[in-house]
Amino acid sequence: MAEKNYQIFNQDILNNTNSWPFIEAKRVLKRFINGKPPKKGFVAFQTGYGPSGLPHIGTFGEVVRTTMVKKAFEHLSDIPTKLICFSDDMDGLRKVPTNIPNAENLRADLDLPLTCVRDPFGKYKSFGDHNNAKLREFLDQYKFDYEFESATTKYQGGLFDHALMVVLENYEKIMDVMLPSLRSERRQTYSLFLPISPKSGKVLQVPIDHIDKSSGTITYKEPDGEIVELSVKAGNVKLQWKPDWAMRWFVLGVDYEMFGKDLIPSAELASRICKIIGANPPELLNYELFLDENGQKISKSKGNGLSIEDWLRYAGQESLSYFMFQKPKTAKRLFFDVIPKMMDEYHQNLEKYLTQNDMERLHNPVWHVHSGSPPKSDMVVSFSMLLNLVSACGSEDEKTLWGFINRYAPNIKRNEHPGLDKAVKYAVRYYKDFVKPKKKFRNATQKERRALIDLHARLEKISNSTGRDELQSLVYAVGKENNFDQLKDWFTAIYEILLGTRTGPRLGGFISLYGIEETRNLIADKIGL
Repeated sequence: MAEKNYQIFNQDILNNTNSWPFIEAKRVLKRFINGKPPKKGFVAFQTGYGPSGLPHIGTFGEVVRTTMVKKAFEHLSDIPTKLICFSDDMDGLRKVPTNIPNAENLRADLDLPLTCVRDPFGKYKSFGDHNNAKLREFLDQYKFDYEFESATTKYQGGLFDHALMVVLENYEKIMDVMLPSLRSERRQTYSLFLPISPKSGKVLQVPIDHIDKSSGTITYKEPDGEIVELSVKAGNVKLQWKPDWAMRWFVLGVDYEMFGKDLIPSAELASRICKIIGANPPELLNYELFLDENGQKISKSKGNGLSIEDWLRYAGQESLSYFMFQKPKTAKRLFFDVIPKMMDEYHQNLEKYLTQNDMERLHNPVWHVHSGSPPKSDMVVSFSMLLNLVSACGSEDEKTLWGFINRYAPNIKRNEHPGLDKAVKYAVRYYKDFVKPKKKFRNATQKERRALIDLHARLEKISNSTGRDELQSLVYAVGKENNFDQLKDWFTAIYEILLGTRTGPRLGGFISLYGIEETRNLIADKIGL
């Protein structure tokens, strides 16, 4: 493979597209501008995982975004690619998670490598093995194409030995990079190498008294005072994580990796170390962190924000991938109230895709969500409209909702529209959990009451076959003729008085779906006609 020049596909795409995964892919492609693929024969995209906890929505976001860049690269060049999911499972367990059984066992295993810590669930050889298995199960569930790598396997199997010797050879240069980044007291004890104690098996954070580059050993003092000389090879040590990150890039030949904004200083240090040990750092992208409903950074320990299981209770995986696609370098609120918007925008873009040309499609998020092959949407009713239908009809029964849908679109069959059927289920759940508890109706003012009586009367005079645009125009005209200078105030009044919400759907479409007579009855009920 190393002798073959690569081919660039779609020169127009290379020159013209500004969709962010293609911008990132073009940065990677520039690494091979001489026409030669890497000696390893493929381009390596990497995501990292710390298995002290279970995979979470941030894990999904990092893998799905990296996959988007990888797929964009594959659309530009025929160099083979790999997505490496690397588990840093040789880290010492520093604290006991609060959400696990048998916590007392883990307290006894503090500072052991994660792959030596007992599995509190009793299913795997170690806690690290348990969480690695959950990671692979997680990635497989969402059909990611990846290769799993374990730090323990690499260290203990000797696959990092050469790189560890290179780090040892450049010990002073790397220390010169690291020490200025540390607090003064930390500098006194900091070492690049963390010995794995032959006596306790723990990952020790102790000063290194002596290094021997010729023999490849370090000398340190055990907690009990014994002086120990230890080879840096075969899993006897592990590197501190920033040098470890750089060493991983060096060994695996990583060409691209993204990481959270909070790791920017660490990535800068790792890049400098990577150059010292003789490798070109990968192309890097830092992404903004997710915020909760109050604009605070989401934290696993705080439990704010929402989990991937939370999201998938109310919407499909595709809408979550769509959310992850949006402006990765912009901080976004990751909370329940974004779900309806993401569902609707996702399906709107599926509809747009059908009429777009090839270049326009590459800028459409659904191209990236579905790796170039998006499906056809079967959502004849928007998700927001379904939520308002549930709210207006006061029924959480799916059959009742399908009755409205079938009257609105007689040719729609439930068994032929699985996406819409799922959306109905999602809408009922979302309504029960988030909309219903917050519904707050208010009384109409005199002006609003006159306008609603007018709307009630005009609806009586029109045909059941009246289209949504004509119904929208009717609502609009009633507002204008009843002296609502700001029509937004008129629409807000309808939502608050009839639906008990601050915002709502496009009213022409809603009336068409809910029914003209049903809408008249709703008005009569809420204003006491």
